[in-house]
Amino acid sequence: MKAITNIQKFSIHDGDGIRTTVFFKGCPLHCTWCHNPETQCYNPEVEFDSEKCVGCGSCIGACHAEAISIVNGKAFTDSNKCDRCDKCGKMCPSSARRVMGKDYEPKALVKELMKDLVFYEESGGGVTLSGGEVMMMDIDYLIAIAKELKRNGISLFIDTCGYVPYEELSKILPYTDTFLYDLKCMDDELHKKYTGVSNEKILDNLARLSKDGARIYVRIPVIKEVNGNEKNMQDTIKFLQDNGIHPAKINLLPYHDAGVPKYSKIGMVYEGRELHAPFKEEMEKFAELFIKAGFINTKIGG
Repeated sequence: MKAITNIQKFSIHDGDGIRTTVFFKGCPLHCTWCHNPETQCYNPEVEFDSEKCVGCGSCIGACHAEAISIVNGKAFTDSNKCDRCDKCGKMCPSSARRVMGKDYEPKALVKELMKDLVFYEESGGGVTLSGGEVMMMDIDYLIAIAKELKRNGISLFIDTCGYVPYEELSKILPYTDTFLYDLKCMDDELHKKYTGVSNEKILDNLARLSKDGARIYVRIPVIKEVNGNEKNMQDTIKFLQDNGIHPAKINLLPYHDAGVPKYSKIGMVYEGRELHAPFKEEMEKFAELFIKAGFINTKIGG
């Protein structure tokens, strides 16, 4: 499993400096507020923007699987027939469709990442492997990439939800400069409700990573209805203190709905429309709680 949806260049929100972020498909969590829904499924998917489709039929001629037909002036795809070859996307004159999920061999991916070496060097940046959940990919594949980046002196950050076997995290640790580690919610029942899984493994892995000497940025997406309250922040602080975890940074990330338009393009429904970001004053109060507790490198935003 190593399908990639996007190689995002000039990223400034996924770690230090200017970075290139690689988004892998597949995630064990299904967060209600997910802003990268195209990375949830492990398999390639067809993204279709009906507003761009002009109903010209160019995609029909390109589809050897006969999976596309014109319905009400728009190109409808039968997902049961489609084999995600992306020939239709290449023929579409209005860029209304494309396949999300492309395989890269390690050498080809590193070659692409090396194109931005000058920006990494000048800004103190590097590469961030993200998702989805990158640590659910083939670990040998990831290590091959990590070794090559290290050989070329390029900083590597791993963006993870932490819901993975710890053995995988320990294998990538020697090649990783920093883990961007998400903490969604300290209340386990709420965590199950909004992500689909328990937070027990996530919290245990964070403690183990810290004990094993990893450099960690704890990142907390803050949603008013889920974890945007003083109790959750105090519980997070207590967990960090009780386990002797000293993150190099803590990022409090206010909820946003920028990813909502992506859902309809891949046939999904966004279920987080009742969610909101806390007010600015609330975010500032949360940051102050962490700073007063000794986590002085706490900031609002990425």
